[in-house]
Amino acid sequence: MTAEQHEKIYTDFHDKVMGYIRARITRRAEAEDLCSDVFEKVYTRIDQYDASKSSLSTWIFTITRNTVIDHFRRTKPTEELDENLSDDTELDEGLLQTESLEELAAALRQLPQELTDLIVLRYYDNRPLTEVADMMGLSYGAVKLRHQKALVMLRRLLNVQD
Repeated sequence: MTAEQHEKIYTDFHDKVMGYIRARITRRAEAEDLCSDVFEKVYTRIDQYDASKSSLSTWIFTITRNTVIDHFRRTKPTEELDENLSDDTELDEGLLQTESLEELAAALRQLPQELTDLIVLRYYDNRPLTEVADMMGLSYGAVKLRHQKALVMLRRLLNVQD
């Protein structure tokens, strides 16, 4: 691959890759390092790119997504979550018993999409939070905290008392 081809790829995709990373990484220096890592991987693996399987942009964003996921796996929080933090396994039976399915569906539609997905995977698909974390590409701790947030929001939207 020529220097001009490298430059074209960088010029065409840098802002999009950086935007994706910055949406997930708050520290600018960290995001810039990850962006550099992405393009280093792109350049070293360009011979593995197969245009018949995906577009160049899809291939680059797959590398970007995986780089961000790997970053989060490497930089797991040093504090362990309190094991006594409830996972509300029964989704507050009160929520399901006191509210109609229509009210629950309306409340779910008001949650951010990520939290709705988490609740659906956890309770509709009956998946454990560890599996939900893997499916969403997040750490178990992050999913557990988001799960708590989603339940609090649902209780508030449905006016259910603890």
